[in-house]
Amino acid sequence: MARGKIQIKRIENSTNRQVTYSKRRNGLFKKANELTVLCDAKVSIIMFSSTGKLHEFISPSISTKTMFDQYQKTLGIDLWNSHYERMQENLKKLKDINRKFRREIRQRTGESLNDLSYEDLLRLHENMEISLKIIRDRKNKVLSNQIETYKKKLRNVEEIHRNLLHDFEITREEDPHYGLVDNGGDYDSVLGFSGGPPRILALRLQPNMQPGLHAGPGSDLTTYALLE
Repeated sequence: MARGKIQIKRIENSTNRQVTYSKRRNGLFKKANELTVLCDAKVSIIMFSSTGKLHEFISPSISTKTMFDQYQKTLGIDLWNSHYERMQENLKKLKDINRKFRREIRQRTGESLNDLSYEDLLRLHENMEISLKIIRDRKNKVLSNQIETYKKKLRNVEEIHRNLLHDFEITREEDPHYGLVDNGGDYDSVLGFSGGPPRILALRLQPNMQPGLHAGPGSDLTTYALLE
């Protein structure tokens, strides 16, 4: 069955367009290779797909650079020099921009002001005032965030303290032998607390520490740290 004639126009379906591109690209490269072998021709094909992917065919006996050099020599043009000139022009523009920025930085630090007119100095002053306001606003925001963080930490500490006091009051109600003592005294029997900073502790008092109170069987000492 003979194939129908395909109308030459852009294929709207992206999948079909990519499939057609791949098939025709392979066919074109096959014909280029045949032309290279049969006719000893130097063939170079460079193409980009609609997705920007590069595909290239070059005769095995020649490189891409050699092909371009021969192309320039045949046409009497120099593609490399024109490209180099464009690069030099772009480099010159970038150097001018860099020089301008460096001069503005020096002026903002109080240098290179002799060549500025009154209008230039006024404009510089206004720009620095704007920059200073931005810096102050940012500094105040950072400071405000730090203060808010400290407040949250303080609220957490206060909540822990209230919970400890609440637990201590419950413990005293359940066991009247618990009391408040200052750990600044000579309580070497309380391991882990001697030599440390003064703090308030809830202790089970031993009978020989508080006459008239009975601690019950045993002499275990239980501690609760209230304030760090």
